[in-house]
Amino acid sequence: MKNRILFTLFLTVFSFIFTVSAKQEKYIKHTVVKGETINNIAQKYKVTPYDIYKLNPDSQNGIQLDSVLLIPSSGEVTAYVAPKVAPSIVATSVQNTKLTTHLVQPKETLYSLSKQYNITVDALKNANGDLLNNGLKIGMNIKIPTSDGQAAVVSTPIAVKEVVKETPKVVVPKAEPKTEIKTVASSAGPAFHVIEPKETKYGISKKYGISIPELERLNPQIATDFPIGFKLVISGNKPNQTVVETVKSATEITKPAVETSTIPSATTKKYLEEYVVKPNDTPATIASDYGITEKELISLNPELKKGVKLGMILRVPKGQRKEPVRKEQGNLIKSINTNARKQLALLFPFNISKIESDTVNSTQARLKKDKFLNLTLDFYSGALMAIDSARVLGMNVDIKILDSQETKNTSNVLALADQNDLKSMDAIIGPFYQSNVENLAQFLGPTKTPVISPLSKDEAGNYPNLYQSMPTTDLMRSSVFNYMKSKNGNIIALIDNKKGSITQYIQENQKETRIIGLSVKGSVVADSLTILLQKDRMNYVVLASESTGMILATTNAMLAAQKEFQVQLVILEPNETLDFEEISLIRLTKLKLLYPSLSRPNETIEANQFDAKYKKLNKIIPNQYAIRGFDVTFDTLLRLSQGSTFDETIQSSVTEHIENKFDYVQNATYGYSNNGIYILYYDTDLTIKEAL
Repeated sequence: MKNRILFTLFLTVFSFIFTVSAKQEKYIKHTVVKGETINNIAQKYKVTPYDIYKLNPDSQNGIQLDSVLLIPSSGEVTAYVAPKVAPSIVATSVQNTKLTTHLVQPKETLYSLSKQYNITVDALKNANGDLLNNGLKIGMNIKIPTSDGQAAVVSTPIAVKEVVKETPKVVVPKAEPKTEIKTVASSAGPAFHVIEPKETKYGISKKYGISIPELERLNPQIATDFPIGFKLVISGNKPNQTVVETVKSATEITKPAVETSTIPSATTKKYLEEYVVKPNDTPATIASDYGITEKELISLNPELKKGVKLGMILRVPKGQRKEPVRKEQGNLIKSINTNARKQLALLFPFNISKIESDTVNSTQARLKKDKFLNLTLDFYSGALMAIDSARVLGMNVDIKILDSQETKNTSNVLALADQNDLKSMDAIIGPFYQSNVENLAQFLGPTKTPVISPLSKDEAGNYPNLYQSMPTTDLMRSSVFNYMKSKNGNIIALIDNKKGSITQYIQENQKETRIIGLSVKGSVVADSLTILLQKDRMNYVVLASESTGMILATTNAMLAAQKEFQVQLVILEPNETLDFEEISLIRLTKLKLLYPSLSRPNETIEANQFDAKYKKLNKIIPNQYAIRGFDVTFDTLLRLSQGSTFDETIQSSVTEHIENKFDYVQNATYGYSNNGIYILYYDTDLTIKEAL
């Protein structure tokens, strides 16, 4: 009893200390005035630029006039203390070398700094000792080694602009097999320059020390046009640096040309036209529409590396657009055609031979501990109901059910394909593991037999006959971002430090999203959220955290902000923490929690009849895998039972069944992916609805 009382007392004290310390966190709101920079703001408040960037991540890309920054109090800053340097080293450095330090800026790396100062990365690390143990951080003051290998020490940091003014030595990297090193405009004769994106006549004329009229005289074609990728004849003085001219491949980002048999030369504007980005467009769909790869599209439009935005004007091959077939959300049951007999194979990883040879575990014992086998049997039970429904509807399909005898690392699939003449099939569902389904798709490539991957979320390889029925994780994430953009939303994200994959995804694919800064302790600062909210727009707050404390702090701030702003909570993936009692359902419905989902809630008569029939047959209600087994199998049977080919139904029809949607889209570089994703939200009447 005493121990319990002491333990309770300890918890009370601990909670009190935690609460008090949280309340003591103080932050200053600073409104940016004309001429201010992060560096002088940091000096004003006696903090480092890193401390400001931590709370205001967007400021790494520059600060705007009248924007509001959160400045931590002196007790909340993160100090970077340089290691002590031996007196003898300091004395040598001061006497024999130029004194230099460098204030680390956004996007700088050890590699880029080593190139800027013509030193090695190891020399940088050695000069800064323990300071770089955890990597390079924005706002650090690091020492730059001098020619004798020692580090220079100065009392005041050198501004970035001052360092840039010094003329760096030109270092020509070792040439790769396809790289030619040329000194442009030498006295030996004419040289050339390939026009890169964003270059101008003025910039090129200055670079090579010639006038614009002279440039146009040598290249009459540019008098009225200035096409990216055009090879200019250059004459005049040698430029300030050696130019490395690389023979680029068609997929390199820096090459603005698309070399295909259907595009004689996409290196000039003569063969390009403009395309305005529409809602729900992605680089993959745009590239597919024009018959090129995503990499080729990005090579024509380097700005796509920062993400695609509604209204962007892109350069695309002229006359290459394929008129998209308008898909209809239809009921294929109404158009069943039984004239031709079709064949479907289903490959399930039962591994019956292993079960029969298992002398230690009974079948019941194996079922209790083998989750994958249970999943397989659930999917199978749903598939059997789909086959029964096909029989009732009179579909003219022969069906083979085979044991694929596969595991994650082993497979008998190719032998099975030979033994059972799978090349004669009109479609195949399975295998279940991604590597095995890709091997089968490759094997059946010559016959173009559709292979449907039933459950894998992995991104497929380059197999034109492979159909991924499960949307990939990135596709799920993109779908909800596309929805928010279509609503002209202000999108901001709050991501805890354990969700690095989501941070990376947003930085690479959703660069217009503003990321909310965290305190140095990794906690939420309410003001960091509210200063990013905008009036007269829906503010979507993407939350990626499984921390109960962070979820409560974020939702508290959002609920408080509802008095002035429109706010909606968004998650990108399932989050079990939201099911805990600490996070009330009422809280989530008030914020209309929005999320992407593979399945939808379905209370139609057909769905209820399916549940009742399944329960009667299996003595249990169907789970998600049983329902998916039905939906994937029934969808394939329906597509095979049309007057058109399987591929033609993919191009023309979107289907929905019990819980799942199938909207297959051909990718630019590999088969088909399923874009059948629902955007759902918690409504205030405590129901889940589809966002429109």
